[in-house]
Amino acid sequence: MTRAAAGRASSERGRASHERTHLPAGYMENSSRPLASLLIVLPALILYELGTRYFTTAALHGREQHIIAFSKLQQFFRLFGATGRHLPALAVVATLLSWHIARSDRWRVKFSTLAGMGFESLLLSLPIFFFSYIVARYYPLMGAESALFPRHLRDMMIMSLGAGVYEEFIFRLALFSLLSLLFKDVLKLNSQFTLLLMVLSSAGLFAAYHYLDPTQTFSGQVFAFRMVAGIYFGIVFLSRGFGITATSHSIYDIIISLLQST
Repeated sequence: MTRAAAGRASSERGRASHERTHLPAGYMENSSRPLASLLIVLPALILYELGTRYFTTAALHGREQHIIAFSKLQQFFRLFGATGRHLPALAVVATLLSWHIARSDRWRVKFSTLAGMGFESLLLSLPIFFFSYIVARYYPLMGAESALFPRHLRDMMIMSLGAGVYEEFIFRLALFSLLSLLFKDVLKLNSQFTLLLMVLSSAGLFAAYHYLDPTQTFSGQVFAFRMVAGIYFGIVFLSRGFGITATSHSIYDIIISLLQST
């Protein structure tokens, strides 16, 4: 082989190697990226902001009504002197955008990816729904959820959109990051044990969080169900990312709300 031929062969191998390392990512990878997560939850964020401002029963009477997770985020920001009704939504957007920039991902998300994420979120909401339906045959789990939402269907739907985004933002995206820092970086636990502790700890806090609502009375069965739901959403978050987890959570809450209204 001549030097020219060898050079061409080497150049072709280099281009092939470069192409292999820059192959377009598949759906599973694209759908778990921060920008895709932001775009899939953005409609829920906007509808929740507009709904709680103009369309809930409380808003029509000049009052504000929010899910607990939203209110707790507002209280958190007040500790640093920051106020504003839109701060929780801006925190979600800023966190996902910062994550996207830190990863140096491309500023492009295909519509087919978002459509797939919506369909996948619907499918992933069904296992926890069917589990709640089966368990509710023996324990009044669905009735126990009614205290979390107002009785008007419009209000219930708006609150369901917010619950999926803000609860997953607190208990999965933010809390998992803090627990990973504690268990893995501070306590030096191995990765698998860290993941297990993260899922179980966040699920327990997620179940306990619902009792911040003063209308809720403690029930061991309901707490256990919420713990299982927290574990399920924790696993979905680790495997499929924030956007699909939050959307699955919202869809589940919407299905429960629709059933309660009938």
